[in-house]
Amino acid sequence: MQLFLAILTPFFGAALVAGLARHGRTVSAWTAAGVTAAALLQLLPLMAASFAGTTTIERLPWISSAGLDLVFRMDGLGVLFVLLILGIGLLVILYAHYYLSARDSLSRLYAYLLLFMGSMLGVVLSENLIQLLIFWELTSLSSFLLIAYWRGREDARSGARMALAITGAGGLALLAGFILLGHMVGSFELTQVLASGDLVRAHPLYLPALLLILLGAFTKSAQFPFHFWLPNAMAAPTPVSAYLHSATMVKAGVFLLARLFPVLSGTDAWTWLVGGIGLTTFLLGAVLALFKHDLKGLLAYSTISHLGLITALFGIGTPMAALAGVFHIINHAIFKAGLFMAAGIIDHECGTRDMRRINGLWHAMPHTATLAMVASAAMAGVPLANGFLSKEMFFAEAASAGSEYRLGWLLPAVATLAGIFAVAYSLRFIHDVFFNGEPVNLPKTPHEPVRWMKVPVEILVVLVLLVGIFPAQTVEPLLAVAAGAVLQGPVPEHSLAIWHGFNPALWMSVIALVGGAVLYRFRRPLFQLHDRLDKRLQGRLIFDALMQGLFGTAERLTRWLDTASLQRQLALFVVSTLVLGATGLLLVEAPLTGTRALLAVDGVSLMAGLVLTLATLAATALHRQRLTALVLTGAVGLIVALVFVKFSAPDLALTQLSVEVVTVILLLLALYFLPATTPRESSAARRWRDAGIALLAGGGAAALAWAVLTRSNDGLAGFFLENSVPGGGGGNVVNVILVDFRGFDTFGEITVLAIAAVGIFALLGNLRLPGPTQDASGRAWDSDTHPMILATFARLLLPLALLVSVFIFLRGHNLPGGGFIAGLITAVALIVQYLANGVSWTHARLPAHTHPWIAAGLIIALLTGLASWLFGRPFLTSAFGHFDWPLVGEFELASAMAFDLGVYLVVVGATLLILINLGLVHRASANPEATPWKP
Repeated sequence: MQLFLAILTPFFGAALVAGLARHGRTVSAWTAAGVTAAALLQLLPLMAASFAGTTTIERLPWISSAGLDLVFRMDGLGVLFVLLILGIGLLVILYAHYYLSARDSLSRLYAYLLLFMGSMLGVVLSENLIQLLIFWELTSLSSFLLIAYWRGREDARSGARMALAITGAGGLALLAGFILLGHMVGSFELTQVLASGDLVRAHPLYLPALLLILLGAFTKSAQFPFHFWLPNAMAAPTPVSAYLHSATMVKAGVFLLARLFPVLSGTDAWTWLVGGIGLTTFLLGAVLALFKHDLKGLLAYSTISHLGLITALFGIGTPMAALAGVFHIINHAIFKAGLFMAAGIIDHECGTRDMRRINGLWHAMPHTATLAMVASAAMAGVPLANGFLSKEMFFAEAASAGSEYRLGWLLPAVATLAGIFAVAYSLRFIHDVFFNGEPVNLPKTPHEPVRWMKVPVEILVVLVLLVGIFPAQTVEPLLAVAAGAVLQGPVPEHSLAIWHGFNPALWMSVIALVGGAVLYRFRRPLFQLHDRLDKRLQGRLIFDALMQGLFGTAERLTRWLDTASLQRQLALFVVSTLVLGATGLLLVEAPLTGTRALLAVDGVSLMAGLVLTLATLAATALHRQRLTALVLTGAVGLIVALVFVKFSAPDLALTQLSVEVVTVILLLLALYFLPATTPRESSAARRWRDAGIALLAGGGAAALAWAVLTRSNDGLAGFFLENSVPGGGGGNVVNVILVDFRGFDTFGEITVLAIAAVGIFALLGNLRLPGPTQDASGRAWDSDTHPMILATFARLLLPLALLVSVFIFLRGHNLPGGGFIAGLITAVALIVQYLANGVSWTHARLPAHTHPWIAAGLIIALLTGLASWLFGRPFLTSAFGHFDWPLVGEFELASAMAFDLGVYLVVVGATLLILINLGLVHRASANPEATPWKP
C-alpha cells in the first residue's frame, strides 16, 4: 500500500496544515515540507526498484465485480514525475515562506498546494484510466483554488474560472476518450492498454478516441487553440506559477501523451494532429512571448512554447523523438521553475513586473541577476545549459522528420524560426531587466532578497549547469528509465554529449542564436505591428464571447422554464417523462401483456385495493383541505405497508410504517404554519389540463408496471438468496444487501441524508415564524399546551420504545429489522417527548443538537469499510463468526453490525435534526415557550 499511502499523505497533510494556521507561518512551512518529504521517502524504495527495471503494481480491491479497483503503478515515467512533483514542490514550499507577505494566509496556500500535489501524484501513479481521470479532475479543482488564491482580485477570479472551464471541458472529452479506449481494449488498466497498441490503432473507434484524448491533453497543456488560459492564470502567486507551470499541471497533458505513446502513436492521424498542433504552439508561444511586457507573462508564453516543443516531439513519433521529449520535460521543469522564482524575487523586491520599468537591476541585485541569466540561457538553448541538449535533439529530429514526411525544409525551418524567437525573448528577459538603463519609478527600492529565498533558485540553477555540462553522469539514468517506460521497450542509442560535430542540428542552433540576437536588436518595428494586431488576435476575447453566449442562452432558457409556477414545472416534467416513456413503449414490438400467469384475486386483497384507490382519489379531490388530505395520504401509506406484508416483505413493511409516521409528523409540523385550506388558484381549463396529464401519466405508469409484472424476471434475487448466509452471514436478505452486498450504496445514501439534514438545519437556523393562536374556526388554542396524561404516558413509553428499537436493531441481520428501521423508531420515540413535554423539558435531558450523532455515524460506517483493507479485502467487505460464551451460549457476531450502527446514528441524528428544528421555527428568541407547539 506504499503508493496509495504516498498519494494520501498530501491530502491528509493539507488538512493538517490548515488546522495549524493559528500556530504561525513557520510551523505551517515545516509541516508542509515534512508532509512532502514523507511522501517522497515512502516512494524511494519503489523508485529504486524502477531504476532496476521493475514496474510495481499495487492493487486495492474496491468493487472488483465491476472491474473497479484502486490500482497504482510505479515505473520509470512515474519516477520522473514523482521527482518533479515532490522535489520541486519542496523548493516551492521553502520559496513561498519568504515570498508571501504577512497579510496572506500561508497555511491556506500550503493546504491548496498539498491538495494539488496529491492530485498530481494520483495522475502519474494511476494504473486505471478511470482512476487517473478522477485525479485529473482533482488537479483542475485544486488549481482553481490556487489560481484564485488572491480571491479579492478580479483577475485572479476570472483567470481561475477560465482555467477551470477550459480544462474541465477537456476532462469531459478525456472521459469519453477513455471510455472508448477501454471498450476497444476490454480493460481500463494501463498494463493491458499499453500492450494493445496494434489492436487500438486498427480499431474503427481509434480516430474518435484519439481526438477526444488529445482534447483532454491539449487543454491541460495549453496547446493551440486552448493556449490562452495559461497566461490568464498568472494572477496566482508566483510560487503557484512556478509549481503549476514547470513541474505539475501543464505537464499533465504531455504526461498523458507520453503515457499513451505506445498505444496511440504510429499513425498519420497522430503525427499530423500531435505534431502539427505542437509545432504551431511552439512557434505561436515563442512569437507572443517576445511582446509581453509583464515578466510572468513572458514566462507564461514561453511555457506554452516549450510545451508545444515537447508535444511536437511526441508527435514526430520516433523512439528518439520520444526520448527527446522526455528529456525536455526534465530540462524545462528545472529552468522554468528557477525563472519563475527569479521573476517572483524581482517582483517582490521592486513592486512591479513591468519590464519597461525594471531596468538596470544588475547593480542592485547581481546575485539574482546571475541566477536568472543562467536559467534564461537554458531557456534559449545556449551551450553548457541543460536546455541546449534537448533542443539539439529536437532540431535533429525535426530535420530527420522533414525528409521522412516529405516536408523538405518546411519542418526544420519552422522549428528554427521558433528557436529564433525563443532566443529573442530570452535576451529580452536578460537585457531589459538587468541592463537597459536605469529603473523607472519603481514602487520599491530594489535589493537582494533574504538569503533563503534564493536557495531554491540556486539549487535549480546548479542543476541546469550540472545537466548541461555532465549529462551522462547526472540525468542519463533517469532519462533512460523514463524513456523506457514511455516506449515500453528498449531505449534507442543516443549520446548526451555537448559536441556531436557539424550536423544540421548544430547549424539550426547557430542560426537560432544569431537570428535571435538580430531579431532582438531590431525588435521595435515588430512591437509596433504587434500593438496594432494584439486586440484582434486575443483568444480570451473569443472565450469571453462564447461564455457570454452560453450564459445568455442559459438565462433565456431559465426564464422560459423557471416561471415561479410549480404547476408549470411539474407539468413540463411529467409531460417530458410521458413522452419519453411512450416512445420507449411504442418502439417495442412485443405485446404489452407477458406470458406470466396472474395471481388469483382474494377478498382481502380486493378490499385493500379498493381502499387504496378510494383514499387516493379522496386525497386528490380534497387536496385543498390540508389536514384531511394528510390523513388520507397516511391511509395510502398504511395500505402500501399491508401490501408489503402480503407479499412477505416484513422489512419493507416496517420501513414503510416507520417512514409514514415520521412523514406525517413532519407534514403536521409544516401544516402548523399554513392555513387549514388551500386557496383555489387554478382555472377550470388548467384543472382539466392537469387532470388529462395525470390520467395519461398514470395510465403510462400502469402500462409499464403491467408489462413488467406479467413477465418472468429472474434478476439478482437468486444470487442474494443463495449467498446471504454463506457470503454475508445473515438470514435477513434485505439487511445483508443493505450492509454488505450493496453497502457502498447505503453509505452514499446516509451521506446524502446527513448533508440534507445539515442543510435544512442551516436554512431553519435563523428562521422565526409566529405560531397561530387560534384554529381555522377562530377558536383560541387550549392553554394546556402539554396535557399531563400525554406527558406522563410519553415518558413511560420512552424506555419501552427504546427497548423495541434496540431489539429491532440487534435482530436485523437475521430477522426483519436493522439500523434504518431501529433509527426511525428511536427518532419517533424521542420526537414524541418533544411533542408531549415541550422543548425546554426535553432539551434539559437530551442534547440540543444531534450533529455529533450524524458525524459519529458517518465515521463509524467509513471506518468499518476501511477496516476491510487491512485484511486485503474490498471496501466494506464484512466478516462474521460464531462464538460461544458461558451462560449466553453460541451467538453470531458480524462486522456489518458496526456499519449498521453508523446507519442507525445517522438516521436518528438526521431525523431529529430536521423535525426538531422545523418544530422550533415559531419560538420567540426572548421566551422559547411563549408560543405553544401544537401541530
